[in-house]
Amino acid sequence: MTPGLRQKYERLLGILRELESVIVAFSGGVDSTFLARAAKDALGERALLVTADSETYPASELEEARRLARHLGMRHLVIETRELDNPEYAKNPPNRCFFCKEELFAKLGPVAAREGAAHLVYGANMDDLGDHRPGMEAAKRMGVPAPLIDAEFWKTEIRELSREFGLPTWDKPSFACLSSRFQYGDGITAEKLRQVDAAEAFIRSLGFKQFRVRHHDRLARLEIARDELARLWEDGLRDAVVERFRELGYLYVTVDLQGFRSGSANDALGLLRTIPSPRRGEGQGERR
Repeated sequence: MTPGLRQKYERLLGILRELESVIVAFSGGVDSTFLARAAKDALGERALLVTADSETYPASELEEARRLARHLGMRHLVIETRELDNPEYAKNPPNRCFFCKEELFAKLGPVAAREGAAHLVYGANMDDLGDHRPGMEAAKRMGVPAPLIDAEFWKTEIRELSREFGLPTWDKPSFACLSSRFQYGDGITAEKLRQVDAAEAFIRSLGFKQFRVRHHDRLARLEIARDELARLWEDGLRDAVVERFRELGYLYVTVDLQGFRSGSANDALGLLRTIPSPRRGEGQGERR
């Protein structure tokens, strides 16, 4: 560990110690796993992991979160969130993630009270400050700190230290909830989420690591990392994808020539004249 990273990590531990006891919103991604490790180092048994299970969270990720909690040797709870019950979320506006985080933190509050945890924390990092992240506004309004931002951790640094700590997530591909597979304004339903989840599970079973299946009604737009794209044209692989996607209800299957792009749904934001203010009841629409 370089002296600079050592100093930054010690700063993170100090921030967590000042919180005295925490619940880590734990998705099992790169950031929340790193934050969980830091919380354990800083607080020991006064750090609890809680994962929110819902239709937007793939079953494979839930099992991964459980495995990671065991790897870390930390207590882990799973709660249910129901963001789809909120019609403002289901409309899928640009501020959709605001309602997701609002639901998450609202459900974590009673858990914190029951478990005697003084604070909730979540895994946003410095890279998130330069992107469209309505969920961060919900965290700010509800007083939920992001220690990785407070300690000024960037994603590359999180991956570097995760590797040094032996965390299996150090090279885990970027992940976002299944709702991010839909274009803003395309209403989200449990049926659509299951369709996308099954499509992505099939692509994953073929050995692809970094990809997204973007849902466009009867058309599936497949984003795959450029260094993996050539594998689609291996014998039988392309045809297998088309066949499986047809079984799932897609009439057309396309490959995005730009390859995988995290947050590519945000490309459309420039076409929208306004983004509604994320206030309750005004019709506005990420896991770390």
